[in-house]
Amino acid sequence: MDRRSFLAAASLLLLPTPKTRALSADPFTLGVASGDPSTDGFVLWTRLALQPLAGDGRGGMPGRDLDVDWQVAADERFATIVKSGTATARAADAHSVHVEVAGLQPGRDYFYRFKTEGRLSPAARTRTAPSGASPLAFAVAACAHYEHGYYTAYRRLAEQEPDLVVFLGDYMYEYGPSGYTALAGRVRTHTPGKCATLADYRLRHAQYKSDHDLQHAHAVAPWVVVFDDHEVENNWASGISSTFAPDFKRRRAEAFRAYYENMPLRRTALQGAVLRVNRRISWGTLARFHLLDTRQFRDDQACMDGVRAGCDDRLSARRTLLGADQWRWLEEGLRGSDARWNLLGQQILMAQRDYKVGPGREVNLDSWDGYAAERTRVLGHLAATSNPVVLTGDAHMHHLADLKTDFDDPDSPVVAKELVTTSIASDGDGYRDKTWIAEALAENPHISFIDQRRGYLYGRLTASEISVDFRTLDYISRRGAPAKTARTVVIPAEQA
Repeated sequence: MDRRSFLAAASLLLLPTPKTRALSADPFTLGVASGDPSTDGFVLWTRLALQPLAGDGRGGMPGRDLDVDWQVAADERFATIVKSGTATARAADAHSVHVEVAGLQPGRDYFYRFKTEGRLSPAARTRTAPSGASPLAFAVAACAHYEHGYYTAYRRLAEQEPDLVVFLGDYMYEYGPSGYTALAGRVRTHTPGKCATLADYRLRHAQYKSDHDLQHAHAVAPWVVVFDDHEVENNWASGISSTFAPDFKRRRAEAFRAYYENMPLRRTALQGAVLRVNRRISWGTLARFHLLDTRQFRDDQACMDGVRAGCDDRLSARRTLLGADQWRWLEEGLRGSDARWNLLGQQILMAQRDYKVGPGREVNLDSWDGYAAERTRVLGHLAATSNPVVLTGDAHMHHLADLKTDFDDPDSPVVAKELVTTSIASDGDGYRDKTWIAEALAENPHISFIDQRRGYLYGRLTASEISVDFRTLDYISRRGAPAKTARTVVIPAEQA
């Protein structure tokens, strides 16, 4: 090698090693979240997306894996870091990150954030479950159709700073633009096309997660989430499409994958083509949440689905909503629970609901009315459980109902209260038609309260009672509505 060649080679050795190309913009556009708290930890989540609405569902991210640093601190300023590490945001997983943190103190607030390639995420608050019977402030929400209005209800929920948020399904909707707007109109517009592929579902989740009010609600507390139907397709049942869509099991599996990628769920939730969301979350000795899956293992709806009269098939003892394995899991969990309160978090109206005014009866076959015999069995087990309360979504209106093993017998004892949350946005502004409400209550004497406006539930739980506010907003077709308490129910312990 001559002198010139040697100096050229040596100069190359002296140059700094090229760094990996930095990201061109903020990758934390979808926010951060936490979920499934335990006494010593929780799940932390984020998903990197430079361009959330990029049409391929990949968020405009490069096709390479990225290292993402995470920190958990005891204070908002991150002066005292108690846990930290590095996770991999894999391109194959749409650059989502799930960190399962353990080894923390029970019953206290923590703060967390992420960092990748010099970019820092927003900081957020979360909480571990207590070890004893500490009181719990919690919110219950469901049904957030993006096109039907703004997410002001999420903002108002966040302002109350609950310890825990329980979300009971229909986090996103699969319809294409104006696919379900006849009653509510359209305030915002879905991304193009009805969701049918993994890319479609990823893109739709990204659109929803881009909303700042939703991000704010995730940033104040850990969430416990379950899906209902619209995370896949309206009124699907097990492996059956309500629209006879071809290759539905493939579509369902891809919807499940996108749901997992966008939620603060533990890694054990996604098991191939199955997404396990039925699980138990304990809040110390005070409460145990039994979260159900009322979609994945059910028999197909009887009598072609819908609100119908005269469907005897719905009464068959052979029909199942939960499936055999989940039924055993629920039965064992209720029987073995030593919690002061047992809260059944599930998606569809459990109380009998007659939609027909006057003689005769019409029921919603997609709800527990379509699986009446199994409902009776569940209520029988709740009757033997310590302080049961059922928390429900789906109905797009608040309900307060008495659950009985025989709804047609006025003297049948009350097994539990059912507290049904209205929707965050689905069906738009809503209304308070006093005549319609009075007729509905008269047809269903075990239901004592209905309100069709948008909102959520806000509860306070102690060893002696549960107090729940039915929170409502007068409008969501424009921003800024305050939240009001339309009704408060107090359930003493041992009388729940």
